[in-house]
Amino acid sequence: MTTANKVTILRILLIPFFVVEVLYYVQTGWEGHRYAALACFAVASACDALDGFIARHFHQRSELGAVLDPLADKLLLVSAMILLSCDHAPYLERVPLWLTGTILGRDVLLVIGLLVIHMTVGRAVVRPRWVGKVATVLQMSVVLWVLLKWHGAALMPLCLAAALTTGVSGLLYIWDGVRQLSASPSSAPGANRPGPTGPAAGASWS
Repeated sequence: MTTANKVTILRILLIPFFVVEVLYYVQTGWEGHRYAALACFAVASACDALDGFIARHFHQRSELGAVLDPLADKLLLVSAMILLSCDHAPYLERVPLWLTGTILGRDVLLVIGLLVIHMTVGRAVVRPRWVGKVATVLQMSVVLWVLLKWHGAALMPLCLAAALTTGVSGLLYIWDGVRQLSASPSSAPGANRPGPTGPAAGASWS
């Protein structure tokens, strides 16, 4: 349990507080709940950079951290997007459902792909890409835009950019997964199958 992992766990623990404060705000309209939700989201987002900095500069990278760090990101952003895609008028603007669907679709495909690769290859190697990091920043920007109640036409282009980069990052992850499966000996035709023996070896079923 390194310091970096403790910071990551703090991020995860902040998520239910963020969700509850947003729900209280849209029910009561009291601005204190919105400020508390903003604070939770801002601290969790800042801790994302902090735990990465600690892990890199103090050599605290671990297998637990490799699992917890992306999990914390997914839980925070997916919770925020699902919550803000509901109709909370007149208190908060609504995040487009197509953006939430793009994010959820990509993450579901990633989880399924990781399971398939793990069962087939034995270990999945996820290579971070810059477009995925840009997608995460844009998604966080959308959430902050809505919570800060910055009205205007800029929200839609921001959502479009977030959806585009999210979709591209998902396609790249799928491409990496297909390459890992193709490179695995267990994916070769006839792998793990006993060879034909006996007089029926040349027979075929049509």
